[in-house]
Amino acid sequence: MKLFLDSSVLLAAAGSSSGASRVLFLAAKDEGWSLLTSDYCIQEAEHNLPKLGPFASRAWRRTIRPTLTVHDTSVVLDRPLVHRAVKDRPVVISALGLRADFLLTLDRDDFQDLLGDTVYGLPIRTPGQFLSRH
Repeated sequence: MKLFLDSSVLLAAAGSSSGASRVLFLAAKDEGWSLLTSDYCIQEAEHNLPKLGPFASRAWRRTIRPTLTVHDTSVVLDRPLVHRAVKDRPVVISALGLRADFLLTLDRDDFQDLLGDTVYGLPIRTPGQFLSRH
């Protein structure tokens, strides 16, 4: 199963050793999940990582970043995408382009109208929602 992780999930996984975002990384190998993201999400996460302190930076280097498969950001879609958060359109488009099974995000502000729903068949969930059903 291919899980596309938004930068909010990457930061939460680095910042907390016990939250659902970190559990994704711990369970991925055993469950056979591929953890995907884009260079766009990596840049955003690395820009904000210092705000979380040295524990998060260490977790990022040792646990989070090595587990990810990073793809170039896709900004082309062969159909219209109406999503009010312009900055997050590349996230949705990249997940669709990679044919991810789920897009996981904690960004409730920008994804509020999509959480628990789908975009062109791509389910958008929080890590907690995903883990509670898998």
